[in-house]
Amino acid sequence: MSHVRPTTVPLPGQSPSAAKEAVRMRTFSFAIYTTMAVIVSYFPLYFHDKGYSEQQIGILYSIGPALAIFANLLAGMASDRFRTIRKIMVVLLAGQLVALTLLFTVEEYIFVCFIMAGFYLFQTPLNSLNDSMILLSVKHTGRSYPSVRIFGSLGFACAALLIGLFLKSSGAGMTIMIGMITITLSLSLAFTLRDYQQTGARRTVQYSGFLKLVSKPDVVVFFLLVLILSVAHRMNDGFLAVAMQQMGADESMVGMAWMVSAASEVPILFLLGKYGHRIKELPLLSFAGLAYALRFWLLSRTDEPQWAIAIQALHSISFGVFFSTALRYMTHLIPDEYRASGQALYAVVWSGFAGLLSGTAGGYILEKLGRSAFFETAMWLAITAAAGFLVKHLRSR
Repeated sequence: MSHVRPTTVPLPGQSPSAAKEAVRMRTFSFAIYTTMAVIVSYFPLYFHDKGYSEQQIGILYSIGPALAIFANLLAGMASDRFRTIRKIMVVLLAGQLVALTLLFTVEEYIFVCFIMAGFYLFQTPLNSLNDSMILLSVKHTGRSYPSVRIFGSLGFACAALLIGLFLKSSGAGMTIMIGMITITLSLSLAFTLRDYQQTGARRTVQYSGFLKLVSKPDVVVFFLLVLILSVAHRMNDGFLAVAMQQMGADESMVGMAWMVSAASEVPILFLLGKYGHRIKELPLLSFAGLAYALRFWLLSRTDEPQWAIAIQALHSISFGVFFSTALRYMTHLIPDEYRASGQALYAVVWSGFAGLLSGTAGGYILEKLGRSAFFETAMWLAITAAAGFLVKHLRSR
């Protein structure tokens, strides 16, 4: 991935409209990741505040990803089939807004499960479609993927900190209202985006070719390793807030931890945008797996929320390196005509299957075996994935 200056000044040979479009995409990425901060950082605390156990919260986090397996595939295939990303994102954001509105009206746990399942059906495909749009926009705007994705990290970091401070004084009950505000903002911004999928040649997408492509051993092994590492990552995502609360942290400390995580991505994404193309992807992915292992081992050994906050800085060389590098590797595996479908498949693995496994197994391990065993399990999964990426690299040579 060649580096292009991540400024908004028109590059040589490019029109001012390309610079404006880059600004709009960065703003939209900022907005949708503020919602992600609410979901990841504060939804667990919201449900914990309602009296749900760790296992019940784990079920809430697994039902949605299980159904979202189909949502990601359908959204990606519909995008490639109808040659539009923006319109599908508008539908998804509207669906999220309706689901959170319904959540205000129910108290019974079983109905909350159904509504959250519906919410995740609309929420989980959004990030993969946004990634697809960013990747397709590169040749039009002249901005690299990391230079746009950085603004998602900034949105997550700002929201995690500021919302945490707000909830500390107002209480976790305001979480859903905040989510509705951030989704409304994202929906408004979605109408301003250019639909890059429509700029490609209009042709019938042959999904038999896509299925043949993703059934190749090289592709299957890659997605299997991504799944293993994703389960470890999702265990931390789903239960870090609860684990920190067990250490004695309040909402503002949880927000600080997520702010540190997201802010730490920014310099790494900048460096990857500038120099990442000089390093082969598989060794970088192996390095990210080892960084994850170190991160989870340290979390398994601390009982102090202040140390948990500091450890989240390792998010930079774990998730920051892994996610950007995995997407770069995907561009070699999946051609542009299947871009949205390929990103949807990646999202199915990353958030669907991984979310299902981490939510059910992770909630059980945390409740029955404790915090140390929970993070040690994530550590061994990360080590397994790191070894797999390294072996795959050595075999490819």
